[in-house]
Amino acid sequence: MEFRSNEIMHGEDSPFYRSLFKSMGYSDYELDHKPLIGIANTWNTCVPGHFNLNQVNEFVKKGIYSAGGTAVEFGTIGCCDGVAQGHIGMNYILPSREIICNSIEVMVQAHRLDGIVLLASCDKIVPGMLMAAARLDIPAIVCVGGPMLGGIEFDGRKSDLTSIDEAKGMTRSGKITEDEYRSLENTACPGCGSCSFLGTANSMCCVSEAMGMSLPGSALIPAPYGERLKSSFEAGRAVVNLVMNNITAKQVITKESIRNAIKVTMAICGSTNAVLHIAAIANEAKLDMNVVEEFRTLNLTTPQIAKVNPAAKWDMEAFYRAGGIPRVMDRLGSIIDRSAVTCTGKSVDENLKDQVYWYPENREIIKTVDEPFSRTGGVAVLSGNLAPDTAISKPGAIDPALHRFTGKARCYNSEEEAESAILSGEIQKGEVVVIRYEGPKGGPGMREMFKAMKYMYGMGLAKDTALITDGRFSGTNNGCFVGHISPEAAEGGPLALVEDGDEIMIDVAEGKLELHVSDEIISARRKHWVKPEKEIPNGYLKLYSKVASSADKGAIIQC
Repeated sequence: MEFRSNEIMHGEDSPFYRSLFKSMGYSDYELDHKPLIGIANTWNTCVPGHFNLNQVNEFVKKGIYSAGGTAVEFGTIGCCDGVAQGHIGMNYILPSREIICNSIEVMVQAHRLDGIVLLASCDKIVPGMLMAAARLDIPAIVCVGGPMLGGIEFDGRKSDLTSIDEAKGMTRSGKITEDEYRSLENTACPGCGSCSFLGTANSMCCVSEAMGMSLPGSALIPAPYGERLKSSFEAGRAVVNLVMNNITAKQVITKESIRNAIKVTMAICGSTNAVLHIAAIANEAKLDMNVVEEFRTLNLTTPQIAKVNPAAKWDMEAFYRAGGIPRVMDRLGSIIDRSAVTCTGKSVDENLKDQVYWYPENREIIKTVDEPFSRTGGVAVLSGNLAPDTAISKPGAIDPALHRFTGKARCYNSEEEAESAILSGEIQKGEVVVIRYEGPKGGPGMREMFKAMKYMYGMGLAKDTALITDGRFSGTNNGCFVGHISPEAAEGGPLALVEDGDEIMIDVAEGKLELHVSDEIISARRKHWVKPEKEIPNGYLKLYSKVASSADKGAIIQC
C-alpha cells in the first residue's frame, strides 16, 4: 500500500532516513511497510486535564501496534485556562491555539507521517488539534484524557474550580466564612482531568465526538475510569484503520459534520467559545459556510435536551453515566445528519446503532425532543447597533427572567477594572457592566471574563445585573451575559462609544443587543474617539494583535 512515509522509508535514500530511526531503537519490522502514525501529546504537569495523557499515550501506542502500525511520538504546548485566569497569562490562551495547530502541521509534514492521534483535553488545545487535522487532511483522530470527578458538596451541587471564585464573592458579602472559602482549595478538584463542568474544555471534547473526530462515547469518560484507557487503545486501532482505508480528516470534517457539532452544542448548552472554535475549524477545512449564521439558524430548530453544570447541578461524570453524547445525538433523531462519516469508518447512524449504554438513563440530565428543556438551542447569536457583526450569548445557562434585560451602562476598559469595581461593591442592581478593549486585537488575545461573572454571582448580583464584552466567557459562566461583540472596541466598534448611564437592551430570545442612544449622538462620539494606549509585550502577543481576525471570524490568524 502507498503510504506518505514511503518517501523516507522505501526510496533510493531510505538508508539515510532509516538509520536515524534505528538510532532510536526502531527495528526493520517496525519500519517495513507499516504506516507511521504520529501521536501528538500535550502532556505536561501544568494542566490537570493533561496530567494523565502519558498514561493515555501508552494505551494509544498499544492500539497502534496491535493494528499493524508503528507509533512515533512528539509533544506540543498546552496551557491551563484556570491557572491563566485573572492576569496576563489569559492574553496568551486563545492565541496558543494557533501555535498548537502550526506545531502539529510542522511535525507531520517534516516527518511524512501517515496518520495522527491527537491527545488533548482542554480548552484551546482540542480545537487547535482539530484545526491541524483539517489543515493537513491526513487520517486523524482526537483522543481526550477525560473530565475530573466533582468535589465536595457546595452551594447545592458538587463543587468544582469555579466554586472557589463564587465562594470569594460570598465571603465578601458575608454569606460564608473565610475558613469555608479557604477549605475549597483542598476539596473542589479531587483529581486530574478536564474541569468537571461543561466549560470550553468538555464542550470541545463533545464537539470533537459530535463531529465524528473522536470515538463514539469517548468525550466524557472520566479521567480515572478504566474505560478511558480502553477507549484510548481503540483510538490507536482506529487510526490505523483510517490509514488503511484512506479516510482523511476532511472526509470527516464536512459541512454536515460541522452542523452536527453545532446542533449538539445547542442541545447540551455548550460553551459560547465553541462558536469561535468551530468557525476556525471550518476555515481550516476550507468549507464555504458562515458558522456564526449557522449557529443563528440552527438555534431556532435545535431544542436543548441536556442540562448540566453550569446550567444545572449535574457534573460531567453524571452526564457520562446518563449516556453522554451518543444518547444526546440519538435523542435528537432526524435533526442529526446520520449519514455523516466518522473516524470509526462508519456513519453516525451505524455508530449509534452499535452504542451500548452501561448505566441507567437520567431524564433530569438528558430529555427528549418532545419534552425538552427548551424548544430552542442553548447558544444564541445576537445583533444590533451595539453588535453590527454579531455577538454571542448562552440562553440555556441564563435564568429565563433575564432573557430580556434593560439597564444602565457601567463602563470599564479592562477586566481588572471591572473586577475591582464588582468586589468593592460599586455595581448596583439593574446595571449592565461593559468590559471592552478585551477582543482578539484589543486584549490582545480575547480574555475570558470568567472571574467577573463569578464575582457578581458571589456578590448576589447574578439575577439583577448583566455583563457585555468584546472578550469571551468560560463555558461555566451563567447569569445574563453577552460576549464576542464584533467589531471589537479596539477596531472602533460601537462598544467603544458607550458611556456610563447609557441604556442598553439585551434580548436573547429575539437575538438583539441595542444601545438606546441616537445615531446622531453615536456619530458625534465617534469623531472624538481615541483608542486607549495599551502596552503589549514584545513577542507573540504583539504579532497576534496585528494579525488576528474578529471574533465572528473565529479570531483566527489572517495570512
